[in-house]
Amino acid sequence: MGKEQNPRRVAENEAMAKTKMLRTSPQKLNLVAAMIRGKKVDKALADLTFSHKRIAGDVKKCLQSAIANAENNHNLDVDNLIVAEAWVGKNLVMKRGRPRARGRFGKIMKPFSEITIKVRQIEERA
Repeated sequence: MGKEQNPRRVAENEAMAKTKMLRTSPQKLNLVAAMIRGKKVDKALADLTFSHKRIAGDVKKCLQSAIANAENNHNLDVDNLIVAEAWVGKNLVMKRGRPRARGRFGKIMKPFSEITIKVRQIEERA
């Protein structure tokens, strides 16, 4: 009996991973995502390892999760994977404040964001 299996959200030669609630603005996170788009996964991991951006470590964990999903859940070859897509979305914004001169209130916005990474297996060229 049981439930029918959900259709796959990605193609047969793709795998995906998503990380939510990253404590950085989407604009800053998109700079790191742009750094890895279209690269082979081993080159992208090396770039993230030696990046000076603070959020690069969290993006690296998300990429490693996408690689593990490709290998374990979808039986894709890790050596032929590229970062097909990496996109960034907004999440919640914590509103904080600070008292300013003459009774005013300075708004401090603390944004969160999320990143989705899709890896794709490419065919080997002989």
